[in-house]
Amino acid sequence: MSGAPSTVPIDLRAGIDGAVTAGLRRIGDQSVIGFTITGDLRSLSQADGFTISAACELARRKGRPIVGFVQSTGADVREGLTAAHGWGTAANALVKCSGIVPIALVATGPVVSGPALMLGIADFVVMVRDAYAFVSGPAMVEQFTGLPIEHDELGGSAIHASRSGVASMVVDDEDAAVEAVAEALSYLPPSNAELAPWRATSDPAERRCPELLDVLPASATGSYDVRDVMATIADDGVITEVRAGWAANLVTAFANVGGYPVGIVANQPQILAGTLDIAASQKGGRFVTMCDAFNLAIITFVDTPGFQPGKDLEWRGMIRHGAELAFAYARATVPRLSVTLRKSYGGAYIVMDSKPMGNDLAMAWPSAEIAVMGAKGAVEILHRRDTPEERAEREADYEQRLLNPYLAAERGAIDMVIDPTETRAQLSQALSLMSTKREKLPRRRHDNSPL
Repeated sequence: MSGAPSTVPIDLRAGIDGAVTAGLRRIGDQSVIGFTITGDLRSLSQADGFTISAACELARRKGRPIVGFVQSTGADVREGLTAAHGWGTAANALVKCSGIVPIALVATGPVVSGPALMLGIADFVVMVRDAYAFVSGPAMVEQFTGLPIEHDELGGSAIHASRSGVASMVVDDEDAAVEAVAEALSYLPPSNAELAPWRATSDPAERRCPELLDVLPASATGSYDVRDVMATIADDGVITEVRAGWAANLVTAFANVGGYPVGIVANQPQILAGTLDIAASQKGGRFVTMCDAFNLAIITFVDTPGFQPGKDLEWRGMIRHGAELAFAYARATVPRLSVTLRKSYGGAYIVMDSKPMGNDLAMAWPSAEIAVMGAKGAVEILHRRDTPEERAEREADYEQRLLNPYLAAERGAIDMVIDPTETRAQLSQALSLMSTKREKLPRRRHDNSPL
């Protein structure tokens, strides 16, 4: 496997001719089942599909992550339909591993046609900067639309990092890709049958965070970078952000807190004021589901005025896609902690891991505002006939009486109001307490997720 640390590999189907090599490999500190698509033509034969399938089956039976280095021009046209069956067999095998072992794929070159869909199955996708991926290529797009388009514009790494959400990370070369995969896998267990690995740290779990007192701007509408909060509470200030360029109004990242690996979901006030839209709902829903599959506790930082309004969003399915985030949280059985930093309004309050959604411990800073809507919107609805002066007075009264976390605590919306400087200590203590949480879902074939 290109770029992998030196080790003695154990190969699968080593005597089979084809473009795929597979077997036991070493990535970082973990042994994984890896496969690599090589060869000049990079087209997949039926035998190649069977090799990938064999690797996936071994990973599933032995509880080892799957790491694939992929570049393919599609099914081998010389074999015809049997070659298409090959990559279909590989995709089927990957699906059977989903949620059982982590799946990381690295696009090292062109990934075209059916094999590109395998990237959509993976939990973690790294793209080398000059790689590209698409189902229908530029020639077919031009034939169908009449508009010429280049490979990079259609499916380059920059597009998949910012527009489609396919790429979890973009790196310069294969060596950097190996490092990125190793970093992501370091937070996850080898399979869903094991707990996420606790990591020793010299950063005290009870460390106070006085810098958090200065994070929020003086203005209620001012922005700030929520990643500063995430890094402050994380061990040694280290977070590993996933899909940073896509749906940037919601941040998803791995971190360790008090030695416990966690997945963090946070509204980002710097982008779209932290509102939730379709892409953010999809991004958050997929990340929460992955964390739940691999026994990773989830911390949610909340600061959102609600769902982003707009005709285009509603027509594109805001209802269905917004439900993806709610669905993911509601069915998650891992420890779930939340901290409301500032605003938490309306439907967005519910879907950002609220108590009614099954949250285990909901905390809030004294600056938190938890309500159906902000003071201005509420007054405009309830007192639209008042003069501007009367409205201003009512807004101030609304803020004082209803927009505070203590009322929310009294009504059970949150469990405790905490000093911002104690955020890391409180989260660390809660993670330790929740580490033995075990929750079982009712037996059923499977749920019907609002994809």
